[in-house]
Amino acid sequence: MGLLSTGNELVEPGQPLPPGGIYESNRAMLAPLIEQAGGLPRLLPRVEDSLEATERALAGALASCDAVITSGGVSVGEKDFVRQAFEQLGGALDFWRVAIKPGKPFCFGTKGRKLLFGLPGNPVSAAVTFLLLVRPALLRWQGAHPTTQAPETGACILSEALHNPGDRRHFVRVRIDASGHARSAGGQASHLLSSLARANGLIDVPPRQTLAAGAVVPVLRFGG
Repeated sequence: MGLLSTGNELVEPGQPLPPGGIYESNRAMLAPLIEQAGGLPRLLPRVEDSLEATERALAGALASCDAVITSGGVSVGEKDFVRQAFEQLGGALDFWRVAIKPGKPFCFGTKGRKLLFGLPGNPVSAAVTFLLLVRPALLRWQGAHPTTQAPETGACILSEALHNPGDRRHFVRVRIDASGHARSAGGQASHLLSSLARANGLIDVPPRQTLAAGAVVPVLRFGG
């Protein structure tokens, strides 16, 4: 499975960080998640923000891999080229954008028997969309029983209220303790890796609703 990250601002870990640059972390984060789902990740070179470079990178990845996961380049910015490049290569997009937070700019498409999963560039959005959308697809593709395709589900007791004022389902990162109580793992912005690192579960808070403290709610578990 090919892993491609797009963005002129991305810098490989260990290299000097120029003004405005950020270290590329999504491939390192996604590779072990792919392995846990039974896949063999192949980390491919970073792709610059141009249609030609994106098309060239996708063509190479699709030729050598059964499926390709990209991060970045799937939103509505003038430098987001993944969808256009994929379609120019003859791929067909099945859908683009999902009503969840984090992770709205997500796309899925096929080119023959090859699959494309276009993840958002923000690390938390990439992780959440992988767990919710990519992992079940990979397991299904390998013939897994339906009950094993989704992340482990269970129930927890909220130690604090969780409020979602928005119009999309919000998958809130939470930390569940040994007694089964959960609270927010920290800031919920999609660039905050610290709260993702502390979290071991996601709670689905419906649009414009509040889950009260003390409520017993479903949770999608991951991590330790």
